[in-house]
Amino acid sequence: MATTHEITAQGRKDEGKGASRRLRRAGMVPAVVYGGGAAPQSIQLEHNSVLLAAKNEWFFSSILDLAVDGKKQKVLVRDLQKHPYKLQVLHIDFQRINENEAIRLRVPLHFLNQEKSPAHKTSGVVISHNMTEVEVSCLPKDLPEYIEVDLADLKQDDIIHLSELKLPKGVEIPELKLGKEHDHPVVTAHAMKEEVEEAPAAAEGEAAAAAAAAPAAAPAKEEKK
Repeated sequence: MATTHEITAQGRKDEGKGASRRLRRAGMVPAVVYGGGAAPQSIQLEHNSVLLAAKNEWFFSSILDLAVDGKKQKVLVRDLQKHPYKLQVLHIDFQRINENEAIRLRVPLHFLNQEKSPAHKTSGVVISHNMTEVEVSCLPKDLPEYIEVDLADLKQDDIIHLSELKLPKGVEIPELKLGKEHDHPVVTAHAMKEEVEEAPAAAEGEAAAAAAAAPAAAPAKEEKK
């Protein structure tokens, strides 16, 4: 079951770059809401509240209750623009959703019990998280905030693929429909390869090079009889 979070905003009529700059100087974030069979709407949000919310996974992977002037609508964050070096949100795009239509969204993966796994307890084994999020398709009501990946039984040389993830009811991974070659590894547990010492071979190579570079010995002179 999807968890919703409420975000408060106000409608705005002033548009354009100049209006957006004025909003930012006033501590607000310009944004737009579109889709859902309704006309796009320009809105504004309090910057610090947005910046705080954006630090959470759910802000990008959950359905939000966006309250614009008190009127709620269910949306997803489709784009968030940040200043290249300042701690500042510049603009947000929200998309309205239809609760009767499937949506596609990337949700984070949460890895559990790695420290309890045999692979973690085996010396020299490296556990790699090849993916940290996955795109799913489902109805809005079934959207999970994250998907758990239990690594308690992970052993050396084990590989967990996309098809092995335990998905909530009503949730699927569209990429798996494209063929077996799209069943990518999510987690791998492999032993580190030890580097073979090449010192002897290198020494032989240096000796051979030195011999080749040395001047040839002068032929011995025959004794005159």
